[in-house]
Order: sequence, then structure tokens, then C-alpha cells
Amino acid sequence: MKIAIRKSIYNNGKMMILFLVVGMVSPWVMAFDYPEAGDFANGSKAWSENCARCHNMRNPSDLRDDQWVTTVFHMRARAGLTGQESRDILTFLQGSNAKVKKERQIIAKPLAVSMPATQSGKSIYEKNCVACHGVNGKGSLPGVPDFTAKNGRLLKSDRELLSNIINGFQSPGSSMPMPPKGGNSSLAEGDIQAVVTYIRAAFGRKGVE
Repeated sequence: MKIAIRKSIYNNGKMMILFLVVGMVSPWVMAFDYPEAGDFANGSKAWSENCARCHNMRNPSDLRDDQWVTTVFHMRARAGLTGQESRDILTFLQGSNAKVKKERQIIAKPLAVSMPATQSGKSIYEKNCVACHGVNGKGSLPGVPDFTAKNGRLLKSDRELLSNIINGFQSPGSSMPMPPKGGNSSLAEGDIQAVVTYIRAAFGRKGVE
């Protein structure tokens, strides 16, 4: 009887040590298993083409970054996604995960642009904006504003548009918030001014100062 009790205590002790070791090692292992960053713009396009057809447009802030890792890679096989597409979609969702300011009225006054543009407005739009806003500016995702609408987004001042792009915002009724700088933190303020100028020239009327 004593032998059996001692054996039970010994086995329980080994199990406790095993649980403690696993608990300490798991976060370390997961850090190395965390997927490489993908491309935000390609992820937006892949999300629209592969996920929206089965799912409603879900707000990325509904899940934490680590939860999106599990969700995206669980759906990879079911949606027939490549590894790169999965990483791109994950980058898009995590990049859209931060809380952004709700749309609000901004007093129209000059906004200083301290850093010059590094690319043309058209190039910036095609690389960073077209996946959500579309080639024609009408929007390719539910809730994305139509730049060509007569009484739409481009009636706002340059200052307000610049503020929305720099800080990110979520339009009323849209489940997809736009992250700061459209998810590309490397854009200079001059780049954002250049893309606003391009959007006005391509899809709307001359900007309101």
C-alpha cells in the first residue's frame, strides 16, 4: 500500500514538472513559429477575393492578432490558399486590427506637410489603395467609400482627408476600418498629400482648401 502511494506521488510529481516545462517552453516555441509578415495590399485583395465570398466582412478588431493567426491558418486548406496568400491576408487583418478614430468633423485650416513625397500619387494609390478602393475609385469592399459619388468623400477638405489617412478611420456602417496610412507606415506625409491630389484628379473635383 505504501509503495503504491509513493509511486502515485512520484508519477504526479513528474506530471507536474512536465506541465511546468511545457508552460515555459510553449511561448518560446510559438515565437519561432509565428509566420513571417506578408504584403498588406495583396492581403486586402486576397481577403476580398477569397474570404468575402463565404463570410460577411468581419471587423478585424473582433479578434486579437494571435487569434487571427489561428483562424487564417485553419481556413488556409478550406479556402485553397497558398502560404503567401495566407501570410498576406494575416498581415492585412492584423494591420487593420488597431483601433482607429471614428469619422469626425475637422476644422479646415492649412495642414503643414513636413516630409516631401517619395513616389508619385498614382504609384502610391496603385500599390497601397487600389485593393480596397478599386482601380476606378468606387470601392471594392463593402463599406469602402465611393470616390466618384457626387456628394461623397471628396467633398471634404484636404486637411480632413489627410488626417483620416494619416490617423486611420472607420466610416459609419463599414466593418472594415482603414488603418493609419492605409497599413503602410513607411509612407511620408508628402506621399499622402500626393495620393490625395491624385485621387481628386482621377475621381473627383478639385480639392477644397
